[in-house]
Amino acid sequence: MKEIFLLTPPFTQLNTPYPATAYLKGFLNTKNISSFQMDLGIEVILELFSKKGLNDLFDIAFKKESINSENSQKIFATKNDYIKSIDEVIAFLQGKNKNFARQICSENFLPRASRFNQLDDTKWAFENSSGQDKAKHLATLYLEDLSDFIVDCIDENFGFSRYAERLGRSANSFDLLYEHLQKEPSYIDFISLKILDEKLKQVQPKLLGISVPFPGNLYSAFRCAQFIKKNYPEIKISMGGGFPTTELRSVSDPRVFDFFDYITLDDGELSLELILSDVLDTNQRLLKRTFIRENGKVEYNNSSQNEDYKQSELGSPDYTDLFLDRYISVIEIVNPMHSLWSNGRWNKLTMAHGCYWGKCAFCDTTLSYIKKYEPNSADFLADRIEQLISQTGERNFHFVDEAAPPALMKALAIEIIRRKLKISWWTNIRFEKSFTKDLCILLKASGCIAISGGLEVASDRLLKLIQKGVTVEQVAQVTDNFTEVGIMVHAYLMYGFPTQTIQETVDSLEMVRQMFELDLIQSGFWHQFALTAHSVVGKNPELYNIIPESKEITFAHNDIQFEDKTGIDHDQFSFGLKKSLYNYMYGFGFEIPVQDWFDKVEMGFEIPKTSIQKDYIQQCLETEDSFFIKDSAQIIWLGEKPKVSYFKKTKKGVSREKIQLTFNKEVEVSFDKEEGEWFTEVLKKLSVYEKDSLTFAQIKTDFEKQFENFELFWYSKPINTLRKNGLLVL
Repeated sequence: MKEIFLLTPPFTQLNTPYPATAYLKGFLNTKNISSFQMDLGIEVILELFSKKGLNDLFDIAFKKESINSENSQKIFATKNDYIKSIDEVIAFLQGKNKNFARQICSENFLPRASRFNQLDDTKWAFENSSGQDKAKHLATLYLEDLSDFIVDCIDENFGFSRYAERLGRSANSFDLLYEHLQKEPSYIDFISLKILDEKLKQVQPKLLGISVPFPGNLYSAFRCAQFIKKNYPEIKISMGGGFPTTELRSVSDPRVFDFFDYITLDDGELSLELILSDVLDTNQRLLKRTFIRENGKVEYNNSSQNEDYKQSELGSPDYTDLFLDRYISVIEIVNPMHSLWSNGRWNKLTMAHGCYWGKCAFCDTTLSYIKKYEPNSADFLADRIEQLISQTGERNFHFVDEAAPPALMKALAIEIIRRKLKISWWTNIRFEKSFTKDLCILLKASGCIAISGGLEVASDRLLKLIQKGVTVEQVAQVTDNFTEVGIMVHAYLMYGFPTQTIQETVDSLEMVRQMFELDLIQSGFWHQFALTAHSVVGKNPELYNIIPESKEITFAHNDIQFEDKTGIDHDQFSFGLKKSLYNYMYGFGFEIPVQDWFDKVEMGFEIPKTSIQKDYIQQCLETEDSFFIKDSAQIIWLGEKPKVSYFKKTKKGVSREKIQLTFNKEVEVSFDKEEGEWFTEVLKKLSVYEKDSLTFAQIKTDFEKQFENFELFWYSKPINTLRKNGLLVL
């Protein structure tokens, strides 16, 4: 028996648990509140995609007489091959039988339906990859074929990372979702509720906390709540997470509370603690940012005077109860960053709550999860990393920040190296000038393998309008720094921002083309601008020349339909932008004029040529480096202690004593004896393993106590050689 049952409803990710319940469980541990957590999505997937699951699936489709499409008929005709192979394929994708890759890659092992038609177009992507990656890709296509069969014959709402998403996306009224919930549960619902029922009998909670991160989890959350209200009326139910925080801030339909007793907004730790107190003592009613129904009406209760907990008080995420060894890694390959997202399991951590920038006009900057900025310390984060490695055995980390702060990334990287933690990690950033070449080298040395960031509209005028705080030139230089040290770069791209012209869309694509051609970015994705209720644009539409469409809101409220006064239909550019990007990511199509990616006949107008110079991005990279170093800059040495030897150098009959420092990788530098001996001692203090690093000003001051012309020494050939081999200015 547990006090709280934390549930993530289907479906989020196949390869790793969504971290919300692990964060909450870690917090509840600090309060000695017993809890159990469950990712219902992965458990449903594993039951569905098994020998018994497929047997039942094919039988139901046959009885429903729903096998109508040619593709579904082909799958059904080879059902025995699917049933025979499914358990082995799932085990392989769970990493339990890596040798099975050879079988999967053999020509006739897996049954093949329409998803395999793309193989001829994508086989080049695996020419230089491992057999493991190719096998994962083939197994992914195999599962997607089965998913298509389910959608076609069993449940049109099915999806691996979302379920009935259309019912939750910007549903201003509860009517459609409520109507759907009055229907008989689907086959996917049947499996979900059966598994949930078994767990409820074991756990016997007083409170069920359902985390709903995305619209694709909403329907299942309501279906689970409906089942519990009918069969376990004594259990109280709360909903929290990303979806209610962004979408349900204006909920007023009382019928929602036929399913849920509480709906919380923003940070959930204190809210959940107070809800449990309310469950145990319904007379107290002291809640935090929580909707409830009283006297038949929806009321917003924020009566508690308690302050939210600081990040340092929340405890370490706890993944206990989750089936960490049963998640499935898949490779779709269309997008390198998306493949990273879906392949392998990642421990999730956050460097800082909120966004240190918090100004982008399209972002939900008025909401707490963005505007309330609170960074953790590097020591705190390194402790969490060590705890999660010990608990999960996993050394891969995804920092899920809105935008990771450069100063904290630097401090954390140093702490990771000092503790000799061997990990891989990636995160989201802003492409700001703080990311120098030296900082990127440090991040790489600490295990950073990839970053993602917003290039957005790739237009200086629009970037300024968005208040992004970067320029295209700056993005080019920063991405070059990351790429040069071997950190993969993914760019979030945007089109259709208010006032964007057709010329600017074409020019943005040219900027992107040049960046891919120069290998500054390796992955990207175009998003069409969406107007949200909690963004600067949403709050001030008149400043952006758009007219929002007003609707009565009784349920969800986030995405807003609007009229762009430019009259441009930006939807028309979607296919051309995405097709060109797909080609650029894999090294094709750079020679094609960007206007030719758009079908002018279908679009009904002439597409203008780009106005951007063909070498614009190259010119951005050729800007001269500044030799100015701030006095406060940290100087850090990543290398080992040198071997020291002495020799004499004679020039024009004059002999001088020299000192030679030899490092691994066959790096050798020599100095005049006295300066070299001074530098050898300083180098010990500059080691990354020393707790207190020296600043540039401290080094200069110490040098000038004994010698003259520090600038001549610092900008000399030997120091320049070491600057290329681990002597960093940060």
